[in-house]
Amino acid sequence: MKEKVQAAIDQIRPTLQRDGGDVELVDVTDGFVKVRLTGACKGCPMSQKTLKNGIEKFLKKEIPGIKSVDGVD
Repeated sequence: MKEKVQAAIDQIRPTLQRDGGDVELVDVTDGFVKVRLTGACKGCPMSQKTLKNGIEKFLKKEIPGIKSVDGVD
């Protein structure tokens, strides 16, 4: 599953990179995904919205079995 999640993240990374941010996959365990927001996304007031309404929503749509996506430092 980790490879599928990485492939999906690679699809949305260019969108974040256009705004000066990025996302790194940290871990996938039993459908729970941990990512690290970097660049302009780190500390941005909209980062939670990007994480839940953008990244999590996309991953859940692309990969059955994803339960949640959470950010880590």
